[in-house]
Amino acid sequence: MHRVIAGWNDDPAVHGMLVQYPIPAHLDYNAALQVMDPDKDVDGMHPVNMGRLASGMPGPLPCTPAGIEALLAFHGVVVAGREVVVVGRGATLGRPLAMLLAQKRPTADAAVTVVHTGVGDWARYARRADILIAAAGVPGIIRPEHVKPGAVVVGGGVRYEGRRILPDVLESCAEVAGAITPRVGGVGPTTVAMLLRNVVAAAERANP
Repeated sequence: MHRVIAGWNDDPAVHGMLVQYPIPAHLDYNAALQVMDPDKDVDGMHPVNMGRLASGMPGPLPCTPAGIEALLAFHGVVVAGREVVVVGRGATLGRPLAMLLAQKRPTADAAVTVVHTGVGDWARYARRADILIAAAGVPGIIRPEHVKPGAVVVGGGVRYEGRRILPDVLESCAEVAGAITPRVGGVGPTTVAMLLRNVVAAAERANP
């Protein structure tokens, strides 16, 4: 796999690539990322691009976090100055999303708290959120009692069991939330849109 990626790095006809996660158990996801040209990384997950994100430097953004920011902005959800709680600390969603929404920008600039299932009273943090984002990959972890009335709820985490997709957020949370994404398919389309945006940007960098 490393040889394949290295070959793509040197191919001028290839402007963008990604390492699909999860990958087969016998392959090393992080090792595959590190042999990729960060400027061809259209998923924004290369360590160089994560460093750019942390530093506020330009670069391809992780697609699902960028999609969530774009989704909130499109629907006029004010993020700046509000309390955002992200339940989940994964490298592909929770951590980069927290960095993204904390940056000083009109569609971000929030007070962001990241909690996870290793925090015994994580629900206490969730209940105070103006914007609650599920990114744990634990089916049904977010229930109505975890949602502050009127809060915005974004279901970003899912788990695959065979062909079934199990969301983090229970359907019944809609009875409490002021606004809520579809539990399945709500964030996926914006993820794809951000991926295509990164592909176009990579092609433009290669052909200025």
